[in-house]
This record gives sequence, structure tokens and C-alpha cells, in this order.
Amino acid sequence: MAEAVVDAYGDAEQRGGLFTMMEEHLALPFETNVLGVSVTVERIDLTRADEIVAICRRGKARQVIPIQDLPLPRPLPRGAEWIEAYRYWARGV
Repeated sequence: MAEAVVDAYGDAEQRGGLFTMMEEHLALPFETNVLGVSVTVERIDLTRADEIVAICRRGKARQVIPIQDLPLPRPLPRGAEWIEAYRYWARGV
């Protein structure tokens, strides 16, 4: 996680650094289950409110889910450690 936030000052820059690492390293798309339904995580995005979200699809329907609330599949997709790093950072630990 340190490599994502080393030169970042403030929460917005640190969040941006972690988002960049997810963008670069997370293997997309991947399948996961949301409320018992299989969905495809097509991409991630950073909203205007500075929230990292997953863009999920099932058929023609799309749903935006905060990355902190996204259930991860087993085995984890490549790069999922950056989602875990973000979750750790967001808890303020």
C-alpha cells in the first residue's frame, strides 16, 4: 500500500493513488456474487464524490457498487490485494 500513497498528501490524493493501482493491476472483468446473484465486474471508477466503485453487469442491467461493499470471489482475481489495501486504508487503521 505504501507505494500507492507515498507521495500523496491528504485523503483525496491517497485515494487517487490507490485507485490508480487498482486500475493498473486488477484483472478485469471478473465474476462475483452480489446478494446471491452472479454479476460481472466490468470496470472500476472514481466518482465525483471521490468514492471508488465497481461497475457490475448482469445481462443488460448495470449496478454501481462501492468497492468497499463488493463481495470478492474465491479465488481472488489478480490485483485484488489493492482492493484489500483500499479497504484497510478507508478504515483509517
